[in-house]
Amino acid sequence: MEPTAATGVLTDDVGFLLTRASGLFVRACNVALAPTGLRVRPYSVLLMACAAPGGVSQRDLAGALGLDPSQVVSLVDELAQSGLVERQPSESDRRTKLVVGTAAGRALRDEAVRRVDAAVTAQLAGFSGTERLILRDLLTRLVTGSTGTL
Repeated sequence: MEPTAATGVLTDDVGFLLTRASGLFVRACNVALAPTGLRVRPYSVLLMACAAPGGVSQRDLAGALGLDPSQVVSLVDELAQSGLVERQPSESDRRTKLVVGTAAGRALRDEAVRRVDAAVTAQLAGFSGTERLILRDLLTRLVTGSTGTL
């Protein structure tokens, strides 16, 4: 699409560009994940559940993903019903349930990661390796703010 005065207004708007880029990546990743039965949000929960050796609390999932806790409950329910994660009691706080990836979840995660990596690589094909690193670093700083954590 050729830039016009009308579209130039949008390309000057960083918020619009981030939203548009996010939409492109989410759609590409959802297409790549389709054979696994996952979509981006459940995939993100599965990644975190499998990465944390002792599991991760639903509260921490909600904070890291920027979702309402009720949304996380639904995502965890969906993954648990598929046998990809399970809820286990926390040893340090009886009120907290930890979400832990199962063996089936870890196997599916490995396949899903390969598919998402390929989709992201395709989306960033026009970028050099250095530009990809810079983009990731800038987005990480934007998302984590001054704390450096999600």
